[in-house]
Amino acid sequence: MWRRWQGKGSRVSGCECEEAAERLERDALRLLLAINAVMFLVEVGAGLLARSAGLLADSLDMLADAGVYGLALAAVGRADRFKLRAAGASGILQTALGLSVLAETVRKAVVGSEPRSALMMGVGVLALAANAWCLSIISKHRDGGVHMRASWIFSVNDVLANLGVIVAGALVALLRSPVPDLVAGALISALVVRGGLAILADVKRERAGVALACDDGCGCPAGGCDEG
Repeated sequence: MWRRWQGKGSRVSGCECEEAAERLERDALRLLLAINAVMFLVEVGAGLLARSAGLLADSLDMLADAGVYGLALAAVGRADRFKLRAAGASGILQTALGLSVLAETVRKAVVGSEPRSALMMGVGVLALAANAWCLSIISKHRDGGVHMRASWIFSVNDVLANLGVIVAGALVALLRSPVPDLVAGALISALVVRGGLAILADVKRERAGVALACDDGCGCPAGGCDEG
């Protein structure tokens, strides 16, 4: 009887630990979502004022991140199948936004632009601080499910993008040329697309692992063997 009670207690304790971990994930994702939503509004406004391809690219990266964190938030506590779908959707979203920003950068290169370097650097520093904060938050959950690994990839890309905007702003001021801004816009777009493709590759590997486990009859994650 003691063993049965002890086993039951272990299961209850395990459930409580899982619920606590999910609660921490939700709290972290809500904060990340809020930070990225606010910074998107700040950067898109500054990007339009500064006529900066780099800032506009970074603002859409923030928008993609906000969407990703929203999807990841919806995936917490759900079946593995749902988490894979959420991560896949976030990867497609990031890739599509990256390509759209690249198209806008090409348009600016053809039409011409005169970016304001001081505004670029100032907002770039603000965005860097915000994304460093995001990175410190998500680093505590980076070993979680595929949806949390997707969030980690986004945060790392954001920090690199912010550094690119700051350097581009300095070069625009130094060289008195819009070329560094255009290069930053193109590179950030490529970084966004690369991150999206990395997430889709991670999702593909996870799905292959689930399918292999099901075929071997070794048991499947919750919801992993469902159709779709």
